Amino acid sequence: MISPTRWIERGWEDLRANPLPGLAHGLALTLVGWFLLWLAHDRFWLLAGAFSGFLIVAPVLATGLYHISRERMAGRKAGLGDVLALWRSFDGRLVRFGLLLGLAGTGWVMTSAGLITLWSPVPILKPVDFVRHIVLVKQVGLFEAWLVLGSLLAAPVFASSVVAIPMLIDKSVPVSMAVTASWRAVADYPAPLVWWAVLIAMLVGLGMVTGLLGLIPVIPLIAHASWHAYRDLTAPKSPAPVPAH
Repeated sequence: MISPTRWIERGWEDLRANPLPGLAHGLALTLVGWFLLWLAHDRFWLLAGAFSGFLIVAPVLATGLYHISRERMAGRKAGLGDVLALWRSFDGRLVRFGLLLGLAGTGWVMTSAGLITLWSPVPILKPVDFVRHIVLVKQVGLFEAWLVLGSLLAAPVFASSVVAIPMLIDKSVPVSMAVTASWRAVADYPAPLVWWAVLIAMLVGLGMVTGLLGLIPVIPLIAHASWHAYRDLTAPKSPAPVPAH
């Protein structure tokens, strides 16, 4: 059964069974988020794109947690040493995929910053400026365009990576084959994967409104759940029952 809520439950079980690697990943990515806040604290026009662009790249940064979930499924326990060994292998496929995601994230940061600075009637320096002058304005325009452009970028990135990144950890397949499998899963199960994308956005949003502290458990929870999503989405389909005569 394709159930995103079940993926979250399984991801939570993985995190509880082996919390250290996951929480270490969550803390590391949270520290990156705090660094972005410090770097662009008075330039929210840049920060809005930087955070959303960072989330585009985050799935490839959590590849070690897919390995943790895979080992647990096989009855083995992996630790931070195994995760570091995976990263030290410098798998060319993951490097290439990460670079592609990085380019997509950078493109969105530049697009977002350009859109906000050129369209906004006032400088957007702080989060309250973004809310007051872009989100809460009565006129339809900038915020809607920002959301649409972000969605147009996020949708193909999500469709290309939802299965592809865990598959690259699990199997020795080329990037093109993994991306094709990812798009096939989206075509086969569009409704569950839309719900999965919404759940991810909700969890990340919850993590952000807690001063990013919530991302410490949220990041590994999503990563472990993503492994189980991959396993369910690529499982062989049961043959349709033959009707009795």
